[in-house]
Amino acid sequence: MNFVLFMLTGVYAFNFAHRQLLVILQESIKDEFKLSDTELGLLSGFVFALFYVALGIPIAQYADKRNRRNIVAGSLGLWSIMTAISGLAGNFIQLLLTRMGVGVGEAGGTPPAHAMISDYFPAEKRARALSIYSTGIYIGIGIGFLIGGYLSQHYGWRKTFIWLGIPGIIFSLLFWITVKEPRKGASDERTTTTGKTQSLGSTLKLLYANRMFTYLALAIALHMFSVYALLNWAPSFMSRLHGMKTVDIGVSLGLIFGLGGAVGTWARRSLTDLLGKSDKRYYLTVPAYSILISLFFAAGALLLQNNYLVLFCLLGCAFLQSMYLGPTIAFAHSLVPAPMRAQTSAILFFALNLIGLGFGPLVIGIISDLLAPTYGIESLRWALAVILPLSVVSAALFLAATKKIGLNTTL
Repeated sequence: MNFVLFMLTGVYAFNFAHRQLLVILQESIKDEFKLSDTELGLLSGFVFALFYVALGIPIAQYADKRNRRNIVAGSLGLWSIMTAISGLAGNFIQLLLTRMGVGVGEAGGTPPAHAMISDYFPAEKRARALSIYSTGIYIGIGIGFLIGGYLSQHYGWRKTFIWLGIPGIIFSLLFWITVKEPRKGASDERTTTTGKTQSLGSTLKLLYANRMFTYLALAIALHMFSVYALLNWAPSFMSRLHGMKTVDIGVSLGLIFGLGGAVGTWARRSLTDLLGKSDKRYYLTVPAYSILISLFFAAGALLLQNNYLVLFCLLGCAFLQSMYLGPTIAFAHSLVPAPMRAQTSAILFFALNLIGLGFGPLVIGIISDLLAPTYGIESLRWALAVILPLSVVSAALFLAATKKIGLNTTL
């Protein structure tokens, strides 16, 4: 079980390394192709997310019927190939098409992986396993920023795409060879699954009828809007407004979002495991209050002028904003039978990625372009300020979801 979790976490790390690689390279790409912030938002968020969410649900349906190991391995191979091909793009349209390809590939990675973890680990260990899996986000972000920043500074953005795409192709083959497919529902003692997959309509009907899932989906979507807005624009923010070089930005943000996010995930898991023994509502109140506290750090990152203080505030954001994913997925999976889990993850990630990843970077880019004639490079600072009120709403929705949790809820 632990080996499979390690391998799946590795796949997730490649997912975010390749997804965020464009972010550390976007200022160089902007200069070469003469792009606007809106076009950067399309590249780093909306176009990728559109294909990611559009294919996520049908792939999850297929995964609930077929071999999920093969789907995960094939998806990793596809998006790694498209990442490498990105380095050959000769204009904005060609780069846009390769980002579509990365989105298509990554659509098949997460929902089947969630379902595999839920089948390998019993209910009482599931939230912890999913939280460990979620550290792949921060490992990947750290790799993308650290290595991407260094390679871009010394070899250019094109070679960076190519050189970071190749290891993912190799790892996809290793994953396919070494990981075994678990039996669906294997970890559920009382499972009655017969291998028959539930329809998407049945899954949607069941989830829609549960107000808790609605609150969770909206809460996580708005939270991820703020997270991706800050994460995807932080390199440009530090370059334009604070004059940092690409390699320095890569090292700083790689450590901040990589280590800060991973430590935050670990701290949340330890805290909620301790408090959640007596009341499962702590699994959602901890993320809610951490989001509210992160507002002070986000405001500091946007308004302070000293580079070190800004980076410290970004570290606070990375630490506090990472305390959400594991328990959210575990709660969502607890609402449905085993044959619906991959679809449930896909539905949750549809909201998360369309609103968060899709519109977060794009809306910030549009606002920045609109404010640019008046504020110049300061337009990006004020565009990012929209994340502050949205974070308040997200925290309120997490707290609203706790009202639907019973004291004896089992994850």
